Amino acid sequence: MRKLKSTVVTALISGAVIAGCGEAQKSQQAEQSSAAPAVKQTVITVFAAASLTESLSEIGSAYEKKNPGVKVVFNFDSSGTLKRQIEEGAQSDIFISAAPKQMNELEKSGHIVNGSRFDFLENKVVLAVASGNPYTFNTFAELGTKLQNCKIPFAIGNSDVPVGQYTLKIFESLGLKPEELEKAGCLSYGSNVKEVTTQISEGMVSAGIVYATDAVSAGLTAVDTATEKLCGKVVYPAALTGGSSSDSEARKFLDYLGSTEARPVFEKIGFTVLKQ
Repeated sequence: MRKLKSTVVTALISGAVIAGCGEAQKSQQAEQSSAAPAVKQTVITVFAAASLTESLSEIGSAYEKKNPGVKVVFNFDSSGTLKRQIEEGAQSDIFISAAPKQMNELEKSGHIVNGSRFDFLENKVVLAVASGNPYTFNTFAELGTKLQNCKIPFAIGNSDVPVGQYTLKIFESLGLKPEELEKAGCLSYGSNVKEVTTQISEGMVSAGIVYATDAVSAGLTAVDTATEKLCGKVVYPAALTGGSSSDSEARKFLDYLGSTEARPVFEKIGFTVLKQ
């Protein structure tokens, strides 16, 4: 009988100790929770030209690591599409266009924050082919001859996107008429530069006109680079949009894009950073 009582007492003591430890653990967790309140997150929404997909995605991840309370969300598409979305009221903090035209139109309509615009990057336009391409041409001039004879399937951007607009200038210089080439079945279109590079990479066409940086990212070969005389200067302006919900944080991110940490990411695929 004494042995049974002893066992009961021991069990009660053990239970009390365990319960006490549990309460102490809960108390400690509560103290830790109250000592480290959740960090309030700020979201920066960036509308950027599709040709910036790889570089900005990498830079955005690095920025978030440096700034735990900030989340950078990107919307990549053609500059024309992004412009229309902003005009229609889409929430954005920053717009980076692949050409001044779309930025000019947004600025004129009051969608850009006064004094926030600057020329950010410079790119080049190239004649690109996939590896193992059977067609032999090394210059835009040679391309002109082959397209006039409709000897190669060719991809370009739509006329409402910057890469397509630069292409039309090149065609004009070469005496090529896109409507005639289209009727002859020579041309294939892309709604942004990524669609053009995909058509070249997958062999849907023999060649196309894209940005130098996209040729690098897609592993294409640039056989010729368009001069400024041929298509104009390829400048990417950046600015805060009028719908910004986090103006100060968006400005900090814009400043970071021109920093010594971010510049190499742009430069390694061929961009020239204009912002100092």
